[in-house]
Amino acid sequence: MRAVVLFLVLLLTSALAPLSAVAEEQREEVRQGVALFTGDEDARDAALAYFGDLGPSSAAALILSMRFVRDDRFPDVLRDITAETAPQSWSDWMLWQEAHPEIEPFEGFDLLHAWAHSQIDANFQLFLGADKKHEIRIEEIVWGGVIKDGIPALNHPRLIASDAAGWLNDEDLVFGVSINGDARAYPLRILDWHEMFNDTVGGVPVALAYCTLCGSGILFETKLDRFERELVFGSSGFLYRSNKLMYDTETHSLWNQFTGRPVVGPLTGSGIELKTRPVVIARWADWRRDNPETRVIDIDTGFARDYAPGAAYTSYFASPDLMFPTRVDQSELKQKDYVFALRAAPVEKAWPLDLFAGGAVINDSAGVVDLVLIGDAASRTVRAYRSDGMTFEKGGDPAVVMQDGSRWKVTEDALVGPDGRSLARLPGHIAYWFAWSGYFGGEGEVAGR
Repeated sequence: MRAVVLFLVLLLTSALAPLSAVAEEQREEVRQGVALFTGDEDARDAALAYFGDLGPSSAAALILSMRFVRDDRFPDVLRDITAETAPQSWSDWMLWQEAHPEIEPFEGFDLLHAWAHSQIDANFQLFLGADKKHEIRIEEIVWGGVIKDGIPALNHPRLIASDAAGWLNDEDLVFGVSINGDARAYPLRILDWHEMFNDTVGGVPVALAYCTLCGSGILFETKLDRFERELVFGSSGFLYRSNKLMYDTETHSLWNQFTGRPVVGPLTGSGIELKTRPVVIARWADWRRDNPETRVIDIDTGFARDYAPGAAYTSYFASPDLMFPTRVDQSELKQKDYVFALRAAPVEKAWPLDLFAGGAVINDSAGVVDLVLIGDAASRTVRAYRSDGMTFEKGGDPAVVMQDGSRWKVTEDALVGPDGRSLARLPGHIAYWFAWSGYFGGEGEVAGR
């Protein structure tokens, strides 16, 4: 992705033209903002002087311009108007901006922001503009390096029987989904290239929103009462705090991938929050063993991609660094440590994945809900179930846990006791620490810390 970003930044730098859509009645700040992007040195000199006099409200426009225009004077002007001394790079200034929500951009910045990105892809105007409602800061919405649907979603991908998937290795990781007895496997080596699927599993319309940058694949129900049809989601090409902003094809609202809430566009403020469903990451051999009737998506997706193991994001997954800037509290965990995030509980709670090293059964609670978690850090596999106050421990079989000498079967829907009693599974997913802590760290709990 870095190579794509650099290529398009260079292309944008040379191709940007003045904003013809800005009429005379538009604010002077917007016209001067456009001048920052032009190749006319006199116009840019005048714009820098203008924003230097305007003060802190021009910071967002200067930071936006730094992303696409090579000019060493941008950080100098920013330091003058903010009285900051340290920040130098675009990433540094994005971190500064995130830390200073009290500094609001000038009126009309949303138009400048939308115009600048429309020079990359005209379709970005579907998401951004002066008339778009929003509940996140527009200045923190950044381009992720691809155009709209440049990372194409898989919509109702073709499925094959497990024994026909000879191209899958036993150690390959898959997203495992089972609803109403319909078991599906979605290999990560395919989803790394698509980051989204829209499908119907067990009669339930769902979408898996996979943000590779934050290591989280979250399964959402997509049928909402206010729409006749289920929503279909895609990748917008934008990020917010290094998190994917997906969009729905019905209203072109932007949604926060991690919270399942619309944050920009017509649905903003509607109170909608997508319902989460359980999903698990597992080794293909383990998923197939536990779900012998499973189907798996065909490697022939209709897209020309290298679906070999490790072909996508290898360096990012192996690195401790983030690709895009966001502030992270690393006092408890490193930014790319994995956690298991429990969802739809009275409180948001996360368990560091290293608690499941060697395979573990953890008895715990989230608010008033008693639960048991069964996992293995090596494969990033964690499932959570209600425990109703009972205490469980490991059994000799990975598909079994013990409770006071009784064997309980571990299934995708529930823990099932010897007398037929069942304890429901709870929705949750794996994520990098920075993503969970960025959205829930202030109000959530972290087990073992």
